[in-house]
Amino acid sequence: MPGTPIRVVIADDEPLIRAGIRMILTSDPGIQVVAEAANGREAVDMTRAHGADVVLLDIQMPVMDGLTAVGELRRAVPAARVIVLTTFGERDNVLRTLASGGAGFLLKDTAPAELIGAVRAAAAGDAYLSPGATRHVVDQLASGRAAARSEEARARVAGLSTREHEVLALLGEGLSNADAGKRLHMSEATVKTYVSRILAKLECENRVQAALLARDAGLGG
Repeated sequence: MPGTPIRVVIADDEPLIRAGIRMILTSDPGIQVVAEAANGREAVDMTRAHGADVVLLDIQMPVMDGLTAVGELRRAVPAARVIVLTTFGERDNVLRTLASGGAGFLLKDTAPAELIGAVRAAAAGDAYLSPGATRHVVDQLASGRAAARSEEARARVAGLSTREHEVLALLGEGLSNADAGKRLHMSEATVKTYVSRILAKLECENRVQAALLARDAGLGG
């Protein structure tokens, strides 16, 4: 969004963590940190006050924890996109984040470039999960699916090219565009083009939906 910085609120009860996240995000001229919060309640209030586009939330915070705050933010400031950023990557946390309307889930050991990419993806209206979190969701939701859904998924992916099948399979494994590119000996930009094409062909809103479809169809690890 040239000329229109993405307005971000950072919520974490540890000042040093907030400072580190701020330093990473403000290294991108297209991102502006408009406020910092020490708990979930402050995050909701500051997001409303500053009209933030994206909120980065820790899970374990006093007054109101991050997962509760996700739901509160979706009700109070529905236009804001919420990313949970935490050291706790348990499957239930990932699923609760998505069920509450969160736009992303990242672990605190995420690389700076990935954090910036996640904020940009969320601001653009896409969902963003770290590769590990994607695998949690895929494994949980794909398990026990009926044969009919598998048949439907296979029918939907049948129209993809061989290369598109290969890229989709790696989405099902939770790989990032960069890692998929290394696996297929392609540039990250080329993989991104394939992913966009796959999403359009399969009528998926984001890569998480495509990953679930891949697993239903028997693609991926």
